[in-house]
Amino acid sequence: MGLITIDEDRCRKDGFCARECPAAIIELPGGGWPRIKPGQEEGCMDCGHCVAVCPHDALRHERIPQVGSPALRDDLRIGEAQAAQFLRARRSIRHFAARPVEKGKILKLIETARYAPTGGNRQEVEWLVIDDGPRLREIGALTVAWLRKVVEDPRAVAAAPYLVPTIAAWDAGEDTVLRGAPALVVAMAPAEGTSGSVDVAIAQTYLDLYAPVLGLGTCWAGLLQGAMANAPETRAAVGIPEGYPHHFALMLGYPDVRFFRTPERKAPRITFT
Repeated sequence: MGLITIDEDRCRKDGFCARECPAAIIELPGGGWPRIKPGQEEGCMDCGHCVAVCPHDALRHERIPQVGSPALRDDLRIGEAQAAQFLRARRSIRHFAARPVEKGKILKLIETARYAPTGGNRQEVEWLVIDDGPRLREIGALTVAWLRKVVEDPRAVAAAPYLVPTIAAWDAGEDTVLRGAPALVVAMAPAEGTSGSVDVAIAQTYLDLYAPVLGLGTCWAGLLQGAMANAPETRAAVGIPEGYPHHFALMLGYPDVRFFRTPERKAPRITFT
C-alpha cells in the first residue's frame, strides 16, 4: 500500500491535491488517479494539505489518521467583526486568582497549540508545565538574582528603567517575575530545528489566544526568558534540557481582573513596494 490511497468512487480527478502539495510530489499521470510520483514518498512532509483540500473526501494518507482529521463545520466559522474583537481584546494578565489550573484545561491548550505551523512541518515543539508553587518561587528568585547582575550596567538600566523597581518590589515581597501565576507553560525546540525559535513563538501564541476561551489568562514571561537565555542555573531550574536553545514561557492562571475596552495602538508603519 502506498502513502496515499484514493477512493475511486469519490475522486473527481480535479487535481486539487496535486496543486496544493507543497513538496510537489503528487501527480495525476495521464489523467489517471492521483498518486505520489514514483520514488518520491520520502519527500512528503506529512502536512495534510492533500487530505484537507479534497472537497470529496476521496484521499487518505497513511500517516494522517482520518479519525483525527475532522471536516470543517460552517456553523463554527466566525465573522470578521468577531475575529477582530477577539484578536484586539487579547490582554496580558498580571494579577491571577489564587486558584490552580486544572490539568485537563492545560492539556486542551497544548492540544490546540500543536496545530500551530512549524518550519517544514517538522512539529518539533515540546512542552514543560510547572505548577508547583515553591518551584515557581525558586525560578522567580533565580531570575531576580540574574537581574541584580544586569542592573550593575548603567546602560541596561537606561534601556530598561523598570528593572530597578522590579527588583525592589521583589525584595518587598511582591512576585514581579511570574506575578503569582499558578502555572508556567514552557514551549521549547531542539537545536536542529532551523526555525525553532519561530516555531516556539507561534505555538505559544496559539496557546495564548485560546486560553481566554477556557476562562484563563496568560502573560509572556520576558524576564524569565532573559534569565534562561543568560543564566544556566535558571534554565536548569526550569528544566530545559541540553540541546534545546529555543524556548519561551507563558504564565498561566485564572485572571483576577477583567477588561472592558480595546485600547488604541500605534498606527502601523506600512511600506508598499
